[in-house]
Amino acid sequence: MTTALTRLEHDLLGDYEVAHEAYYGVHTARAVANFAITGTPISSHPELVVALACVKLAAARANRRLGLLNAEHCDAIVAACEEIRAGELHDHFVVDVIQGGAGTSTNMNANEVVANRGLELLGHQRGDYRHLHPLEHVNLGQSTNDVYPTAVKIGLQFAVHRLRVAMAALVTAFADKAVEFGGHLKMGRTQLQDAVPMTLGQEFGSYAVMVGEDADRLGEAVTLISEINLGGTAIGTGLNAPRGYAEAVCEELCAVTDLSLVTASNLVEATQDVGAFVQLSGVLKRTAVKLSKICNDLRLLSSGPRAGFGEINLPAVQAGSSIMPGKVNPVIPEVVNQVAFEVVGNDIAISMAAEGGQLQLNAFEPIIAHSLFESLAHLTAACDTLRTRCVVGITANVAHMRAAVEHSIGLVTALNPHIGYEAATRLAADALNSNSDIASLVLDRGLLTPSELESILRPDNLTGCVHAFGDS
Repeated sequence: MTTALTRLEHDLLGDYEVAHEAYYGVHTARAVANFAITGTPISSHPELVVALACVKLAAARANRRLGLLNAEHCDAIVAACEEIRAGELHDHFVVDVIQGGAGTSTNMNANEVVANRGLELLGHQRGDYRHLHPLEHVNLGQSTNDVYPTAVKIGLQFAVHRLRVAMAALVTAFADKAVEFGGHLKMGRTQLQDAVPMTLGQEFGSYAVMVGEDADRLGEAVTLISEINLGGTAIGTGLNAPRGYAEAVCEELCAVTDLSLVTASNLVEATQDVGAFVQLSGVLKRTAVKLSKICNDLRLLSSGPRAGFGEINLPAVQAGSSIMPGKVNPVIPEVVNQVAFEVVGNDIAISMAAEGGQLQLNAFEPIIAHSLFESLAHLTAACDTLRTRCVVGITANVAHMRAAVEHSIGLVTALNPHIGYEAATRLAADALNSNSDIASLVLDRGLLTPSELESILRPDNLTGCVHAFGDS
């Protein structure tokens, strides 16, 4: 029965009314009713929706190659999937990101949207599954248990690529600042205590290396999520998938996605093992932790502006207080810190979900997928925001840093090889107690000649950089 507002569809539980304009069907509609959890639909992860369309498209072409699907059905499925890949129909992927059933509702949602759009392209009404069926045709030779993890892995590769692009741009921003600040001498610190001199350029250069290292680690993690179990169907035995299907669908999927995918050598293992997701989550956590550490440094180095470290100035992007006029807060590093905390929490959820799997399937892949896509999206946005709203606009307080170096007792470390540890220790204590600078005490006590002291305290000797002391 069909009305102006709904159409009647049927499943094993009986009849169910579906919104007439919906491209999804009965299975999706029941899932929407069952999983009113977060209010966040799977369309919030566009990479996953596109990846699902890639899988359905590749499966249709593989089934056509094997003589299991006629040309008309194949063409309709492919055309519908191409529209989804182009960004259309995403608002009809409505199942909640957190759902029971190991992703079955997500797979059903994809099957129904593809089928109903395919029906339209063939000149039929949505829901008239006699002509193109979500399960008989769109899902032919497949199971949620091989479709869903395969689509997740493909979508994650798309998302990782975007994150790595954002990280590369952030690396460049830090590297540019390292060059800009190359001649600015400052005190390095360990355990928040004065250590030895360095340049601000060295400090920012280290941030570039830290972010770049993790971009490389993400590239390595992608290799692990390039192994798919498509063709394994329910538990990896390949039941209901014809001979040659796994090889054919993998070839088609590689062509569709332009990714280097491989079929797992043991599909039973691959269907139940989510270790690759755990590995990727661990790398994302590592990335988040290091980004957070860098942001902690930026907040500390810019603290003040007069009663703190005050070595750098972060761009002022908004007023900082409703009660303290003139106050500006380091809000960009702070928001990146919070993204990092979220990613660490997501990693814990992923670890628990991975451990909670039982026997031949992990039922908790939806929360694993949601957490990974969320971490990737938020880290990508965080890197872009940190770069454009903070790093590129950072300036240095050169005179303040130079004065701190000249007054720091940390300079005695450079004198240690020339006057001995005991003498250097006494010198440091006396300088601290008298609030004197090291250089003046050395010359007053005749421990070194002015030329010897000048040579020892040259910036290239202190930091390994070839800039004259005091250069700005």
